[in-house]
Amino acid sequence: MKLDVLCLGEPLLEFNQIQDNKKKAYSSGFGGDTSNTAISIARQGMSVGFISKVGKDQFGRELLELWKRETVDYSHVSIHPEAPTGIYFVTHDADGHHFTYYRSDSAACQMTPLDVPKDDLSQTRVLHLSAITQAISGSSCETAFAAIHLARKNGVKVSYDTNLRLKLWSLDSARDVINRTVPLCEVLLPSLEDATSLTGLIDPEEITDYYLELGAKLVVLKQGSLGVLVSDGKDNLHIPGHIVKAIDATGAGDTFDGAFLSEWLRRDDPFAAAEYANAAAALSTTNYGAVDSIPNRDEVAAFLGFSV
Repeated sequence: MKLDVLCLGEPLLEFNQIQDNKKKAYSSGFGGDTSNTAISIARQGMSVGFISKVGKDQFGRELLELWKRETVDYSHVSIHPEAPTGIYFVTHDADGHHFTYYRSDSAACQMTPLDVPKDDLSQTRVLHLSAITQAISGSSCETAFAAIHLARKNGVKVSYDTNLRLKLWSLDSARDVINRTVPLCEVLLPSLEDATSLTGLIDPEEITDYYLELGAKLVVLKQGSLGVLVSDGKDNLHIPGHIVKAIDATGAGDTFDGAFLSEWLRRDDPFAAAEYANAAAALSTTNYGAVDSIPNRDEVAAFLGFSV
């Protein structure tokens, strides 16, 4: 099946803390960075599939139902007979949102290079993955590199989010794997916070230059409320952030990734795509949850004042 994008990674069940009559409660939802990105792509009207494993449990069944509703092709998601589907909790305070994960030895951690769909991947336009996929287990890391090399062999563009999670691996290990992955990417989608930790640099332009020199073709540096800096080695463009009433930034970067890839494939203009994705990410912060908050193309268009 020919798809616009194939995403590879770890899906999770989400329990997000909300304020309900001044009492703390948790609303169930869905997460996992590349799964969120896949749903963002689908809501922008592009075709997308997901490669992963889920547990033979209620949470795994709910994820399969989610992808079906969201028109994400899940024919390459297998069900592990023993390993569970991972879950996480999101709590909120004055310092922002915080994550607590229960994903050790989850089904997604059991992925191997044999799970990479050679025929379908060779026909897709973009492979998207993140460093989280490489961090959750050794076999998952091998799977990520196998998919990347197969994509490049077949002329498929590779999109990569550095998504740094230091609870999964050390900074040195993360830097080593990420720096080996960056030269293999057409599009690099780091956050300013991640990139500062990984490079020791603070200035956004120095960070984009660093990754371009390392081998990335296009660097899209996400800066949260400050906007985004896009650099292709010839031109730099800073797009300011939007002022919105933000209540939950969970998954905003994933929303950005999906919106960016969708618009980039649609218009072949990374700067216009970043402007579109910047708006989509801002809109996503106005609602709770990684998935419930992802806007569709009509909502982003209305926010930006154009018709689709």
